[in-house]
Amino acid sequence: MPIQAISWSPSGAVRILDQRALPDAEISRDLESGDSVVEAIRQLQVRGAPLIGIAAAMGLVAALRDHRAAPRARFLARAKELGALLNAARPTAVNLGWALERMLRVADGTPGDGADLWERLRVEATAIWEEDRAMCRRIGEHGLTLLPDGANVLTHCNTGALATGGIGTALAPIYLAHERGRRVHVYVDETRPLLQGARLTMWELGKAGISCTLITDAVAATLMRQAKVDVVLVGADRICANGDFANKIGTYGLAVLARHHAVPFYCAAPWSTVDATLSDGELIPIEQRSPAEVTVIAGRRTAPEGASALNPAFDVTPARYVTGFVTDRGIVQPPFSERESQS
Repeated sequence: MPIQAISWSPSGAVRILDQRALPDAEISRDLESGDSVVEAIRQLQVRGAPLIGIAAAMGLVAALRDHRAAPRARFLARAKELGALLNAARPTAVNLGWALERMLRVADGTPGDGADLWERLRVEATAIWEEDRAMCRRIGEHGLTLLPDGANVLTHCNTGALATGGIGTALAPIYLAHERGRRVHVYVDETRPLLQGARLTMWELGKAGISCTLITDAVAATLMRQAKVDVVLVGADRICANGDFANKIGTYGLAVLARHHAVPFYCAAPWSTVDATLSDGELIPIEQRSPAEVTVIAGRRTAPEGASALNPAFDVTPARYVTGFVTDRGIVQPPFSERESQS
């Protein structure tokens, strides 16, 4: 992929591609502290459930760099403080907590002082990043079976290289189909209110030379009615034990439309997105973002001064609307158990 959403900088900071600036400019930023990583996640400079987890793991390492000389107990205490800070950045995506829990568990189980623990954490964060790249390819391989030559796919938000460490989740099968010479056309929901589909997915697919058409979110129903959509592929930020899942706001509506028009509807996500500790979607914490994201677009007010607005970042799609879950372990069906999600 020509797109590198995250990497280590030469100085050991976390280098991100600031996604707020896209598609107008490609701006890289180096994050060196826990606060800067938290701010980048909250402000959507870095976004997408898998990428948030990677950024948190790498951010923990960068923020602990100045504590390498600390005794073991002090280093571990600071690591736990930073872990709690990072974990609170966004509430819905389970990958954030999953990555940080893994990092802190490794630190706890590593002998030695601060320098030893820091080096081991750097190795672990890099492993999380590399595993994510391999995970994306596996999701792509499994999802490739859903995309025959000439397929028309509808997708929502951004689930590609800008949301992961590799080629994406729901976009991964599309990338592999294109790589192998299959003709695939993608209808891209603009994804209101922050236009991740318009700004990010269209930019990604355009760089890859994949045929795509931008639509307003409201056009999806018409396309399905006209039989122009063969399959819907979306991502997820958290999948419950019963198969209910949270994804970018607007996903639930797509699922209902797909069911009404008999269009297969698939959710693509890594196994780390499964949170079997939650029995159903009613228990998923839904992030509520600023009303200004709805009432102001590109710095221009689009609603009257003082207008109230609801702005949930995610909605929950019930499992009954999902044809299948495309994961790095294959295309699977719920229920999912805690033992499965931890293995």
